[in-house]
Amino acid sequence: MKQNTNFIRKKIGDKAIISSVVKANAFGHGIETFVPMAEKAGIHHFSVASSFEAREVSQVCSADSTIMIMGILYDEDLEWVIKHKIEFFVFDIPRLKKAREIAEKLGIKARIHLEVETGGNRTGLERSSLKDALTLLKNNRKHLQFEGFCTHYAGIESLSNQFRIVQQQQTFNELAKVVEKAGLTPKLYHTACSAAALAFPDTVMDLVRIGTAQYGMWPSPDIYNLHLQQTGKSKDAPLKRVLTWKTNIMHTKEVEKGDYVGYGTNYQSKTKMRIAVLPLGYSNGYPRALSNKGVVLIRGKKAPVVGLINMNVFMVDISHIPEANVGDEVVLIGRMMKQVIGIRSFTEVTNAINNELVSRLPAAIPRYAVK
Repeated sequence: MKQNTNFIRKKIGDKAIISSVVKANAFGHGIETFVPMAEKAGIHHFSVASSFEAREVSQVCSADSTIMIMGILYDEDLEWVIKHKIEFFVFDIPRLKKAREIAEKLGIKARIHLEVETGGNRTGLERSSLKDALTLLKNNRKHLQFEGFCTHYAGIESLSNQFRIVQQQQTFNELAKVVEKAGLTPKLYHTACSAAALAFPDTVMDLVRIGTAQYGMWPSPDIYNLHLQQTGKSKDAPLKRVLTWKTNIMHTKEVEKGDYVGYGTNYQSKTKMRIAVLPLGYSNGYPRALSNKGVVLIRGKKAPVVGLINMNVFMVDISHIPEANVGDEVVLIGRMMKQVIGIRSFTEVTNAINNELVSRLPAAIPRYAVK
C-alpha cells in the first residue's frame, strides 16, 4: 500500500490531494481494515458511494480525515451527513435545495461538491441547471459551502475512447468559466480517477480520486502501456497487489478412473486421482466461470479446479501433490514459493474487469492487515 501510494504521489506531484476511493467495501479489501492502512500510508481523504459507506468509514478513520460521498444520498440521511461535516456530490437542484434547508435548520454548513454533466450521461448537473445551482450557492453562503467542482470521465482508461474524453475536458473547462463568471470559487477542482491521474497529467487538478491503482491494479493495459512509453521502459512493476486471498483444504478424497467429480457430468476422471475439497464457492466470490479452468496454489504447486464451482465448495486435483492434506493453506490470489496467481488470471478467464472480481468478495470473509 505504501509503495503504491508513493508511486501515485510521484506521478501526480506534491500539490494534489489523494482521495482514497473505498466504495464497494474498499474494492473488496474491507473498509474496516483498509482505511486505517491508508491513513498509515499518509492518506486522509476518502471517497465513498453512499451514506452507508460514509458511516462505515467514519467509524474507523481518524478525526482529521475527510469523507466525501459521490453517489446515493437519501434525504433522511442528509442531517447525519451535514452534522458530521461529510462532503457530498450534488448533481441536481432538488438535492441542493434539500441540503440548504437542512443546513439552515441545523445551523451547520453543508459541504457541497457540484458534479456537472460533461458527456458521461451518468450523474451530473446539466448545463441548463448550472446557473440556478450557482445562484443557490451564492445566495446561501451561510448554509452551503462550495467545496468542489467536478466531473467523472466516461472510460478514460481506454485509448479508443479518447475522443469522448477530449470533449468532456472541453465541456468541463467551459462550465468552470461559468462558475468563475458567477463570482464563485470552489476550494477544489477535480476530475481525475486512477487512469486519468496515472496517464494524463492535465487531468490532475486539486484532488485526484484514486481507486484501482492504490490496490495495486492497473486500470487497463492501455494505461500501463502509456506509463511504459512515458518512462521509456520495456517493463515496470511499480504497483503491487495489496490483496492476498487464502483458504485451507477441508477434505481429501480418492477418485477412481471414470468417476465424475461434483455436480452433473461436467468432469470425469481420466485416471485414478486424488482431489482436495475447498470450503468456498461462488457465494464467497470465487467465479463459477472458473469451473474446470481455474488453479490454486497448494504447497507451492498449481492445483487445477475440477468440476463445477459450487455455492460453498469446489474441488481441485492434488494427484501430483501427494503431501497435501487437510488443513493445508491454499492460495487463491497471491504468491506461494515461486508460484503466483494474480487477479488478472481470473479476469482473463471470466471476462470480468479486475475491480469487478475483488469488489464482489463478500464482507463476511475476514480481512487482516499484514506487514
